[in-house]
Formats: sequence, C-alpha cells, structure tokens
Amino acid sequence: MTSSGKGSHLDRRSLLIGVAGSLAAAALPATAAAQAFPAEAAPMRRYPSNWPDLEPYGLAGTRRDLWPRNDNSFILPLELRPRDRERGQVWMRDTYVNRFVVDGRPLYVATGTSRVPGLDRAAPWNDGIFVWVSPSLRGPWRLVDTTGIRSGAEKGKVWSPEFVGENRSGRTVVAPWQEYWYDDEFGKRGEVWASELHYFRGTWYIVACMGDHSRKVGSFMLVSEGGIEGPYRLIEGNHDKPFGDPFIGGPSFIEPGAYHHIDGSLYTENDDAWLVLHNDLYAKFRDDMEDIVPTTNLPRFQQTPYSPEPYLEGAYVFKFKGKYYLLHAAWDRTSTNPDGSTRYAYDPPGPGRTQYQYDAVVAVSDTFEGPYSKRWTAGVGAGHNNFFTDSSGQPWATFFRNPNAGYWADPSRIADAAVPGVVRLEWTGPEGNRLYVQRRHTISG
Repeated sequence: MTSSGKGSHLDRRSLLIGVAGSLAAAALPATAAAQAFPAEAAPMRRYPSNWPDLEPYGLAGTRRDLWPRNDNSFILPLELRPRDRERGQVWMRDTYVNRFVVDGRPLYVATGTSRVPGLDRAAPWNDGIFVWVSPSLRGPWRLVDTTGIRSGAEKGKVWSPEFVGENRSGRTVVAPWQEYWYDDEFGKRGEVWASELHYFRGTWYIVACMGDHSRKVGSFMLVSEGGIEGPYRLIEGNHDKPFGDPFIGGPSFIEPGAYHHIDGSLYTENDDAWLVLHNDLYAKFRDDMEDIVPTTNLPRFQQTPYSPEPYLEGAYVFKFKGKYYLLHAAWDRTSTNPDGSTRYAYDPPGPGRTQYQYDAVVAVSDTFEGPYSKRWTAGVGAGHNNFFTDSSGQPWATFFRNPNAGYWADPSRIADAAVPGVVRLEWTGPEGNRLYVQRRHTISG
C-alpha cells in the first residue's frame, strides 16, 4: 500500500517473479543475489510494452524475465541477530520494506515474519516483530535500538507476546487472545506474521497478524507511544479480537470461531487511512486511529476474479502515477493439459495440481475502491510482498521465496529461501499502466 501523511511519504509492498521450463538455470543463489546492488535508478526514458494477456483468464505468467535476478534485485544486508549468525543472513518471510521522510530525511524500514532458533518455520510459535532501519536502500541496515526500552530483550524486537507483563490499567500491549498457550498437539502455540510498519501523521503504526496457531487468528494494529523503536501498545479496537468478523477458514486445527481476516495492511492518503484485509475487504479507520469505522458488513474492492477464484493472500494497495494497484499473493499450480503439456494457472487445490510458485498478481484501477482491471502476473515466486518507491521515485517490490512449498521448498534450494529481497520494478507508462518485475529487455548499460 501507499501512504503519504503529514511529514511522510509511504510506498510499499512487493511484486514477484515468473517462469516455466529450465527452472534450475533460473534459480539465483542468495549469496550471488546479495552481491548485486542495483542503483536507485531514475525512471526509464522509454515505456516498455505490456505483455499480451494470457487466455483463458487465470493462467499464470511464467516468463523468466519476471524472476528477481542478479541484474534487477538483491538481498538486503540486514544487521544479524544472534540467531542469524550461523546462517549468515536473516531468515524472513513476508518481507516488507518502505521509505518514509522523517524530519526531512529519507528513512528506509524493513520487517517481516521471523522464526525462533530450533524451529524450521515461523510456527507453531515465534517471538515477535523485529524492525531494521537504513538511510539508503543499500544500507547500512541496523536493528532499531530498543535497549532503552527493554535492556534485557533482544535488540530490535519491538513487540512480542512475551511483553504481556507490560500491560497496565488503561494500556494493553498484548491482548489475551494474543498470548502464548499450550495444547497436546503442538505444545507452545501463538505466532505473529506479515508485519508492516507505517508512518502516518507523525506517528508510527504496525499492522500484523496473529497466525494459525494462535487463540484467535487475524489482523491487529499497534501504535507507538515514542519513536520507531516504540514502546508500542495495541489499539483499542483489537483488545478483544482481530479486525472483522470470524468465519470458517484456515487449517482444520483452528478452533471454530477463531479465524478472522488475515494479512492486514494499511493504506493512507492525505489525512485518511484504510485497513485492507484479505481477500477483498477494506475499512476506513476512525480519525483517532483506535479502531475502524463500525459497519454491518465491511466493503469489498470491485475486482475481476478468476473463475473459480482461488484462495488469495497478502492484499495490498499501492498508488503510483495516479493509479491504484491492488496486489495479491496466489499459488501458481501446475497440472497436465489434455495434450500432455504443463498447465500453469492460479487454480484452487485439486487432484493432479501441484504448488509451483507463490506469485504476485496485480490489478489496476482509477480509484481505491475499484473497479480493478483483470489481474496479471507481476512477478513469479515472490508473493506476499509490497511495492514502494526509492528516493528517486523508482518503484521496487519485496520478495522472500516461499520455503513452505513449491519451487523454493526443494531441498536443493531451501537454503536460498526465506530471504529479505527487493527487486526493481518497471512501469509500462500512462497507456499501459502496468508494473512488472524489471525485465531483461528494458535493462541497458
């Protein structure tokens, strides 16, 4: 999402990759990608063309040009925590990067889903939200200094279920539904994922989600009572539950009534702010930012859905050149066509369908609410991201390479998955109005 409030300029989430055939040759090791630091380039002189829409609607783009590569992307050199030193880089899912102007200077921020030592994923529990900052996209990237708030806690950790002891009368840091809990199936339970950091009206906000193993699953928002390092507290509207109403969803082990809308995001424009939820819901925030405006049913974006529509994640809105871009993460699943060839499509799960790449699909509109165009594949394998702009106005996207399934879960590639990556985007101009991962044919020099 894009955000521009008083004293801030905010752009956000990422876009992704695309590909078929000869996949091993296309994979980029994290170590190689980390050596490529594309400059914060000025916008290109000529507008590249839109690629033709795939028919039928819902087929996935698989061109190699849509992969983050050494020439258009790199892995952020984030300051390592003690848990990262053995790997040599930060393990991260749902990478989020943005740029704000604070006190007249650019400030880049990074956050994402973390895991604890001893686990190979961010579940069934993790230990909270970490934040990094930098004066430049290239770095140096440093953990925010939280030692003045919690001298005994790990540096850079701005919120965690561990902080429940900081609750006071009239000030809730961790709600009961966000606390750790235990059962016989998973043991310790409760994880936070998909955190996003926002600067709006001179105040820092974090939007995040309590994950599948939590007492209640869904999105919430924190507000800082100080600077970017906090201390943060929970807004009033989330004291009892996540945003929105519960519904049936998620894995079978989630208790009835516990599942709410996940992957919350914040979009701001001028002095107004909206919550964005999966797959197509949004809500206006109250002026005091302590809750969303009450409504019987949350409004929905006017989209052009696939048929059938698969489960989508990571909804995000980004404004660029006067247009609104609605991002989703969608699994490209492979299956076999009647002629024996491979079908790549954003199909729901089904017999003979295999998860291949976790893509970013995007649609464009003249207005925030829509109607939005048909979606296109903006990048392959880097779903659940955000778009943002650098100090020159160049658009970028984040990516992380999903380690849970598909291409990046392969044992030969898993070491290069779950990374804090950024990839340069290209805009196809005021006629095409598309954003793609920067393609090879548009790179010169």
